[in-house]
Amino acid sequence: MDRRVQRTRDMLHQALISLMIEKGYEAVTVQDILDRANVGRSTFYTHYVGKQDLLISGLKNLSKHLLEHQRAALASKGSFRETGLGFSLALFEHVHSHRNVYNAIVGRQSGTVVMTELRAVLADLVRNDLKTLSPNERSSSDLPRNAVVHFVVGALISVITWWLDERSKLSPAEADAIFRRLTLPAILNQGRPL
Repeated sequence: MDRRVQRTRDMLHQALISLMIEKGYEAVTVQDILDRANVGRSTFYTHYVGKQDLLISGLKNLSKHLLEHQRAALASKGSFRETGLGFSLALFEHVHSHRNVYNAIVGRQSGTVVMTELRAVLADLVRNDLKTLSPNERSSSDLPRNAVVHFVVGALISVITWWLDERSKLSPAEADAIFRRLTLPAILNQGRPL
């Protein structure tokens, strides 16, 4: 990608993020983004269909980052308890480094669109992980796979929300460990397939 194109996209993303922190996603208009980024309307529409497209492209970058961590974890040797949900620490680290953005959206009414898109990204990652369960780890019950996916995503969002709301001093690794301690036993039923 051309450096100018990347610079323009970065400016638009930064404008959207700063405006979301200030007034919430729903209140932000394309004109607000253009003014903040100092970019013309035609330039914006050359790259994006609208503000939701801009938002989704930013989440795609996050998704690629988390997918890289997931692939690395799944490529390593070990049981699901050790390698499963290998993207979660990278997510906690991302949240930690962008805490002000997440504080503005997670668990807030104004972040509904953002959270819907983020949940979809996380659900895809969880589905990838659940496919890797070994035969003795695999669920033998009639639990629908999507119910497990929604449970894990909900647990992840809940722990992140708690971590942010409490203004916890826990490190990303410590918050991730809490998520894993709560979630992995539920997936693996204390080591016995569900």
